[in-house]
Amino acid sequence: MNKRLLIVLSVAILAATGTACSTTDGANANANATVASTTTSTSLDGSEITTSVDANGVKTETRVFHNNPRVAKVVVTTRDGKRTTTVYAPSGESRDLKDDIGDALTTTGNALADAAGWTADKAEDVGDKTKEGAKTVGEKTAQGAKTAGEKTAEGVKTVGEKTAEGAKTVGEKTAEGAKKTGKAIKKAITP
Repeated sequence: MNKRLLIVLSVAILAATGTACSTTDGANANANATVASTTTSTSLDGSEITTSVDANGVKTETRVFHNNPRVAKVVVTTRDGKRTTTVYAPSGESRDLKDDIGDALTTTGNALADAAGWTADKAEDVGDKTKEGAKTVGEKTAQGAKTAGEKTAEGVKTVGEKTAEGAKTVGEKTAEGAKKTGKAIKKAITP
């Protein structure tokens, strides 16, 4: 009976050990088979944010801008608690952001482009120059109109003076002519 008890006890120990090893192997297999997960969402400005975590726990968040002329996408990578942010221009040029500009996944595309050091579109510069040129043209036109107005007023004054002078001369000549005519008539009528 001791032999039987010893055999039953040995079988029970082997069965327990085998089950424990099987459970440990399954846990290791599950840990090694961690699959990367990916989720996608849309931001308020229409950009698309994709978040993925790989088997090593590296989290990559990519925000793609569909309607921003200065920024194509921004990628935020978190590895061992350290975050790096890289901004990509539509031309493909990329820059790592050194300054903390807040959350790159919610910041505006223009703020990201400014942080990356990319200048605004040249059309904005041309618009500003055109506005400045129009202001200068307006000022010159106003100045020219003022000068023309002054010259016109001066000319009108001169013409007025000449007209008055001419009218005075005509009046004097008319009066003188009337006197002569009156004397001639008087001579003709008086015998």
